[in-house]
Amino acid sequence: MSKIDEKLQPVLDEVLRRNAGEAEFHQAVHEVLESLGRVVAKHPEYAHHALIERICEPERQIIFRVPWVDDSGQVQINRGFRVQFNSALGPYKGGIRFHPSVNLGIIKFLGFEQIFKNALTGMPIGGGKGGSDFNPRGRSDGEIMRFCQAFMTELQRHLGEYTDVPAGDIGVGGREIGYMFGQYKRLTNRYEAGVLTGKGLVYGGSRARTEATGFGLVYFVQQMLATKGATLDGKRVVVSGSGNVAIYAIEKVQQFDGRVLACSDSNGYVLDEGGIDLALLKEIKEVRRERLSDYVRMKGAGAHYIEGGSIWDVACDVALPCATQNELTGKDATTLIRNGVQVVGEGANMPSTPDAVDLFHQNGVMFAPGKAANAGGVATSALEMQQNASRDSWTFDQTEARLAQIMRGIHDNCAATADEYSAPGNYVLGANIAGFVRVAEAMQSLGVI
Repeated sequence: MSKIDEKLQPVLDEVLRRNAGEAEFHQAVHEVLESLGRVVAKHPEYAHHALIERICEPERQIIFRVPWVDDSGQVQINRGFRVQFNSALGPYKGGIRFHPSVNLGIIKFLGFEQIFKNALTGMPIGGGKGGSDFNPRGRSDGEIMRFCQAFMTELQRHLGEYTDVPAGDIGVGGREIGYMFGQYKRLTNRYEAGVLTGKGLVYGGSRARTEATGFGLVYFVQQMLATKGATLDGKRVVVSGSGNVAIYAIEKVQQFDGRVLACSDSNGYVLDEGGIDLALLKEIKEVRRERLSDYVRMKGAGAHYIEGGSIWDVACDVALPCATQNELTGKDATTLIRNGVQVVGEGANMPSTPDAVDLFHQNGVMFAPGKAANAGGVATSALEMQQNASRDSWTFDQTEARLAQIMRGIHDNCAATADEYSAPGNYVLGANIAGFVRVAEAMQSLGVI
């Protein structure tokens, strides 16, 4: 990791001391603090009243037991989390993740990133995150419903459309949101549509929400390329993951006439030189809920499945890591650079390790950090809240046009901020500073809270 300003080192030291063992959270805080030295030098007032220290400390951390009954009648126990990190700009807003890797440190890293991501959208939303170490893979619909109901039975007391508004994340899609919303409605006796986003269209969801994170990522990358007089047309693209973000990033790349060569899951990756068959991928992952290895069996000639391999070995012009945190290492970055990568855009949250990011910057690769590039999902969630508040429903085209406008605004804000702080083209620094300044100004206005 890079060295941070000496004025901010005590802040990091205290974060490390008070949050022992939470490596992902430490990494996220360090990445933001190393950008803020220039801000504190230019605006020393931001170092007063422990403002930065307060931003690094969640307003509230909730951990709870989730007991539920599986199909064989056995009681299972999972752990639930909700970290309400910062509400200076609006109600806490951030997804719920169901995955066995979930622990408090991961939820805190995600919530911390969410503060700045949400600020960059320009929407009135604060930052939070939640989840459970429950693994939905291999579970029946009945088991998932019972788990979601048990999870929401406790979480509902901490939520509200003006308090905390969760959405989906890894392991939480439309099915899970529906079960949780149903339980929330049942327990509160209120049809409070704005309390969860990512809902189905028939009960208050927004068109384009499913597509928003992946689409928004590609809009951001297209804006980056435009600064060099280029487009995605004809570019070779590799997308890690095969979940919601990856699928719709692939779709939008193809709409911009890019050629997606490969995508992956936790077991390996598919290489299809003719271009990934999007309809087949959606059939396997969204309808059948099967493993990516079935792609080759169903596609036939021209497709190959490489079990256990690294997708970053595939030569490409554009790399879009859309799977999970720290999936793209320094070794992977070296391979991508050697193979001629021009742009890396993060669709997942913090998927590139610090040494990978450093290598991209040192070698002139345009790099878009997740807190800026994947903000389209939460931006469209805020648009869903807006529609719920006005009892309205927008068309797909209307919502996507607003999404594209927001992503252009985020790109331009990050680029302009990087220029202002003498780091042209550094979208990491631009995103961190632009997000921080908006939150810091709000917190200063509200007093010491």
